[in-house]
Amino acid sequence: MIDRRNFLIIFFLNLINLLIPRLSFSTNHKRIIKKNIPKTKEKISPIGMGTWLTFDVLPLKKNIEHCSNILNSFFYHHGQMIDSSPMYGTAERIIGLSLQNIKNKNNLFSATKVWTPLKTHGEKQIQDSFNLWKINNFSLIQVHNLVNYKDHLQTLKKLKENKKIKYLGVTTSHGSRHEELIHIMKNEEIDFVQFTYNLIDDEAEKYLLPLAYEKKIAVIVNRPFQGGNLFNIVKNKKLPHWANDHQIVSWPDFFLKFIISHPSVTCAIPATSKVEHMKENMQSQYGVLPDLKTREKMKDFFKNLS
Repeated sequence: MIDRRNFLIIFFLNLINLLIPRLSFSTNHKRIIKKNIPKTKEKISPIGMGTWLTFDVLPLKKNIEHCSNILNSFFYHHGQMIDSSPMYGTAERIIGLSLQNIKNKNNLFSATKVWTPLKTHGEKQIQDSFNLWKINNFSLIQVHNLVNYKDHLQTLKKLKENKKIKYLGVTTSHGSRHEELIHIMKNEEIDFVQFTYNLIDDEAEKYLLPLAYEKKIAVIVNRPFQGGNLFNIVKNKKLPHWANDHQIVSWPDFFLKFIISHPSVTCAIPATSKVEHMKENMQSQYGVLPDLKTREKMKDFFKNLS
């Protein structure tokens, strides 16, 4: 016969057993996903932000305030990597002005590019980037679209030796110049590579992503929404019924978790000019990542929609 004391013990043990799965789910759902930069094992948030078009605005007070609000949301949700380029018009200047309004930006991972056919002009361009961002060191500088990459990589290696930058890399976009990119990845000492990868543009799965894994090169993914085209395909369509089982709560979450769940991908950099979209994007770095079986399921489901 169970006395009152033992009954209470059994009752509370059973209650704890019932609650543990719910508590685990709650904690797991809020867990911030981090990815490793392969060559240093530095951890970084897998959702960054691009600035192409979205930060290319006039340096007016209202624009600075708006971009500052976007950055506030980004950092509040534990974002780190901000990616830009001299090619992006006023974006670098707007970043620098907006960052001055941000109190909590200690985890900033600053990434820009050099984009010019001339080596000497590249050196000036890089110095301009330091001035525009109003920072003394960059986390990463990349050779934009492989333009004169041999000369610019020499410049970046010197900057790395002098601890002005921590990492160096190269970029492409829109699925172009993959053969040349493969040659660079095989033969140059780079830390990062950036290219396009999403549910439609998946050519990188054949060679670029496996090669990056083999060579321990971090991968930044641009155009994760294919310039917004993915949203056109799913307009007025519901998520699959099984999405919630994998803690996927929106279409941005679906698209971004597919990308960052690839073992070779370090960070995706969606761009947005809307605070509410920033919040949606940043939710993708919480919870759990889809496994290989779920990734295939996601790809099949999306291809049937399109």
